[in-house]
Amino acid sequence: MIPKFHLRRRPECVHIAIIPALPNQTTDMPIVYIVRHGRAAASFTDDLDPGLDERGRKQAESACRILQTHAPLELRSSPLKRAMETARPLGVALNREVTLEARFAEIPSPGMSLTERGPWLRGVMQGRWGEQSADLQQWRQELINCLLQIRADTAIFSHFVAINAAVGAADEDDRVVLFRPDNGSITSIETGDGRLVVLSRGEEGETRIN
Repeated sequence: MIPKFHLRRRPECVHIAIIPALPNQTTDMPIVYIVRHGRAAASFTDDLDPGLDERGRKQAESACRILQTHAPLELRSSPLKRAMETARPLGVALNREVTLEARFAEIPSPGMSLTERGPWLRGVMQGRWGEQSADLQQWRQELINCLLQIRADTAIFSHFVAINAAVGAADEDDRVVLFRPDNGSITSIETGDGRLVVLSRGEEGETRIN
């Protein structure tokens, strides 16, 4: 059965984890497993919304096998194709609907051409959130709010900058980039009582940023 992707106007969200061994639940706090999408078939500057390449599909299957051991899970995904395609194997395996979560899409760059996006993103990634535009700071805050609203263990399929924003919020670190999560990696964050705690960061790798 292929899971349906349902877009909600005011969606709920996320969960985080890592690849070789994920932390076990030791408290009543929900754990969010945030999966970076598998490798995309094109870069941030080549395609507005690429799907996965063959390696990316294998990374999606690998993340699925790991996260199956942490079921039951609610499933959320960025509405971008590379994230939805990464979420699909777990939705099928668990026979669960994957809800689209726009607050965990990639960092927005409205009105920019493909050639403008690359230099712009590199500049943002070298900075701090306090230096960014009001729109980008609002995007980050909505992502944090999404995490704080979670009430059950959840897997969410997302993107490089979004995962860094979540980890930075938990660690109270204002840098836009704290680490370089690999494609298919899983970062785990505990959420509850109005706070976020990083349990584990996903494996790192030198990858294309989409």
